[in-house]
Amino acid sequence: MNLNILFIGDIIGEPGLKYVEDNLKKLVEKHDIHFVIANGENLSGGKGFLDKDVKRAYDAGIQCMTGGNHTFSKLQSVNILKDDVRMLRPANHHDDVYGKGFQIYPITIEGGIFKLAVVNVMGRVYLSTLNCPFRTAHKLAERLKKETNLIFIDMHAEATAEKIAFGWYMDGKVSAVVGTHTHVQTADERILPGGTAFITDVGMTGAFEGVIGGNREASIARFYYQTPHKTDVAMNDVKISAVVVNIDVNTGKSVGIKRIFEPKWK
Repeated sequence: MNLNILFIGDIIGEPGLKYVEDNLKKLVEKHDIHFVIANGENLSGGKGFLDKDVKRAYDAGIQCMTGGNHTFSKLQSVNILKDDVRMLRPANHHDDVYGKGFQIYPITIEGGIFKLAVVNVMGRVYLSTLNCPFRTAHKLAERLKKETNLIFIDMHAEATAEKIAFGWYMDGKVSAVVGTHTHVQTADERILPGGTAFITDVGMTGAFEGVIGGNREASIARFYYQTPHKTDVAMNDVKISAVVVNIDVNTGKSVGIKRIFEPKWK
C-alpha cells in the first residue's frame, strides 16, 4: 500500500493561489492523492503570508504548508506560526523563535491510519546563518522514526549543490527530500539508492510571464541598473509546478516520484 503525496512548489501570490483553487481538486483525483503539501512562503503578494490567503489555501485542499527565508516577512503571520500546526517554518531556525519546524499528521488510507511527518529546513549558502540543516534533519529523523517511518522533508535552499548534498546525506534516513526556493523546476527527480525520493527543486506555482514570479520590467531594471526596484507579482501565463511522491507505508521508502508542470509551454 502506498501513501501518495502531492507537493506543490512555491505558490507566488494571487495568480498562483487562484490556480490552486481552480485546479487542485482535479489533480488530487487524477493522481489518487492522500495528502497535499505546498510551500507557502510567497503566498501573499509574493513575500510572506496573511491569514486570509492561508485560509484560501486550506479551503482549496492544501493540508500543510512549509516555509523558508520569507516565512517571517509579514508581522501579521505571528499568530499563524504560533497556533496553526499546518504551517511550518524552518526547523533549523533558532530554538527560541516562534513556530514549528516539523509536525506529524494522521492520514487515513483504505481504512488504516498512518502518520506522516513533515519537516521543513533551510539551507545556509547565500541565504542565512541558521543552524546546520544536515545535523538538524538527521536528529529530527532519528526522533521521528520512533513514531513513524513516513518522513517528508522540504529543503528550502538557494544553492543546487547544497540541496543535492543534503539529499544524498538524508538518503535512507527519510522517505523524501524535495527542494524549493529557486522557483525553477529541475529535471532530476529520482529514487536514491536508500529509497529516498529526491528532486533538487520542485519549481513555482505562479505567473511565468515574469522573472521567477515577479514583474519582468522591474526585475530587468534591477539587474540592468544595479539599483533597487519594487517588484510586483507577475500575473499572466500561470502554471503549477509540483511532484507526486509515492511512499510504501510498510517500509517508509519511496517507490515513485513524478514531476507535474501544467499547462505545458505553447
